[in-house]
Amino acid sequence: MASKEPTILTRNITPGAAGTRVSREKYELVRKAILAVVPTSKKGVLFKELPKAVAERLPADLFPKKGSVSWYATTVKLDLEARGFIERVPGVAPQRLRRLK
Repeated sequence: MASKEPTILTRNITPGAAGTRVSREKYELVRKAILAVVPTSKKGVLFKELPKAVAERLPADLFPKKGSVSWYATTVKLDLEARGFIERVPGVAPQRLRRLK
């Protein structure tokens, strides 16, 4: 019997939205990459630039399917917002993110 890959249930900042169960290994790698690329500065980083910046910090073979990095980056970003590690820069459009802790 094959063992299941360890997972983590993410949180979601959107009211009423459920979290998503994802690979713990991928979550940790994407989390680390997001926290490395999202600055604490007032200006933050554009959300639309996040997937590319995250992908540059991950092993190329981790997400073989096109679009997977973007999906994971968004899912982990929502989790980090819900946990209070990052926030959307208030009053700014398009969406920008900054690190809190």
